[in-house]
This record gives sequence, C-alpha cells and structure tokens, in this order.
Amino acid sequence: MTPAVSIIIVSYNTRTLLVQCLASLHESPPRAAHEIVVVDNGSADGSVAAAGAYQGVRVIAADANLGFSAANNLGIRASRGTNLLLLNSDTRVPPGAIDALLAVLDRQPDAAVIGPRLVDEDGRVELSFGSMISPLTEWRQGRLVRRLAAGEAAAVAHVEALTRRTQWPDWVSGACLLVRRHAAEAAGLLDERFFMYTEDVDFCAAIRAGGGRILFTPDVEVIHLGGRSRATAPEVTHAAYRRSHLAFYRKHHPWLAPLLRLYTGLRDRERR
Repeated sequence: MTPAVSIIIVSYNTRTLLVQCLASLHESPPRAAHEIVVVDNGSADGSVAAAGAYQGVRVIAADANLGFSAANNLGIRASRGTNLLLLNSDTRVPPGAIDALLAVLDRQPDAAVIGPRLVDEDGRVELSFGSMISPLTEWRQGRLVRRLAAGEAAAVAHVEALTRRTQWPDWVSGACLLVRRHAAEAAGLLDERFFMYTEDVDFCAAIRAGGGRILFTPDVEVIHLGGRSRATAPEVTHAAYRRSHLAFYRKHHPWLAPLLRLYTGLRDRERR
C-alpha cells in the first residue's frame, strides 16, 4: 500500500534532537499510513545508530554532508508516499498534528504546500511564513523577527495575531512543510544549489510558478527548537547562509547579486 505521507528528516550531528523528534513520532504515530526516512549527512555523533534503533525508521547514511536540499531530495526519491512531510530534526510533533495537516490538505484542493504554526517548547510563536524574498521584504521580516526575539510586546502581539489566522503566503518554513508529491516533483524537488537556508522559499516559489498555492494553517501546531541544530557549528552555519543567500539573489534577483556580494564582503571584514 502506498503511504499517505512520507516523513523525511535530515540530520547532521543532532543526535539528541533527532532522538526527541523520532520519539515524538514513535509515541504518537500518525493514524494515516506513513513511512519515516531519516537522511543522515555524515554525522559523527552516533545519529545513524540512534535513528536505526527505532522500528520502522529507514536510515539513509550519506558519506558526507550533502546539504539540506540534496539530503531531502535523496530522502524524497527513496520514499513512496502520496504526500511528503519535510521535517527538521529539531522539531517535536504533538499527537495528531500530522493527521490534522493531512486533513487540511484534503480540504484545500488548491493548496500544494501547507505549513503549521511553529512554537518553541514554551509556546512562544515563530514567524514561519512570509512574502517572496527581496531587499524590502527581508528588511521588514528581519526587523520583525528581531523584535519578536527581543520580546517586544508590540511585536509579540502582532505575530500572535498573524499566526492565528489562515494565510496564503509566498512561502512557509521548511522546518515542517507538507507538500503533495506531484507538486514537489513538478517543481524539480529542492534546488541543490542551496546548501542550507532559503531553499524553502525557493522551493515554494517553484511550486507557485507551477500553479500551486502555499497555505499557512493556525489549526496545527508543531514544536520547533529553532537555533538548537544551528548552534552545533555556528561559523559553518553562517557561511552556509551567506552562500545560499547569494545563490538566491543570483537566481531570483540577478541584478542585485553583485551589490549583495559587496555588502556581505564588507560585513565579513567588520566581523573579523
């Protein structure tokens, strides 16, 4: 029988977080027929053995760090589900959340991608969707995210209100992204030029270009421990972000890419 959903989890040296994620799925598995595929990006922390200890979890062990996009694509190609759930290793899935996401997808035939409301372990909300990346939208989103992280009352209230309403944004976070397989395949899967970061925005853009719509639903919550996995290698993570950010502008805003490269180069000199 073809699973209703294939859950694809990419991990790189996040053994403790990965075990917590898999435990949440194991303790309260979806009622829908499903499979779980973990793609390990050459971890050296025992992630492969830890994931393999869970019954029913298929582990694909890469020899090196392929990056987020390429590893997800490897898992997608190895899976069989009608739908695909891209799930970060630093998430925990509450009981019923995946079934609820699938139910929303069934009720929304126009939606190709659905993202849930993301909160941290204390229930603080994350801004996990937005408009297509451009200099102006980046500035607006970044400013709001910084104010949210600082706990500014007005920003917290604004994001709380935003994330309590159904939205049809340009993108939703790849930390927990449900997509119809046919839409993902029509888009060519994730663009592997993006090693880490902005790949979810680009993926959603490709799906929108093919006629699919992106939906954010406030009716489903998933816990996202954002920043925990990045903290394992902050310098590597920062460099990967810069490369992906520049690749995004080269692809979507090519006339701005040289200016961005100059700006990031100056910022890097200031950091030294």
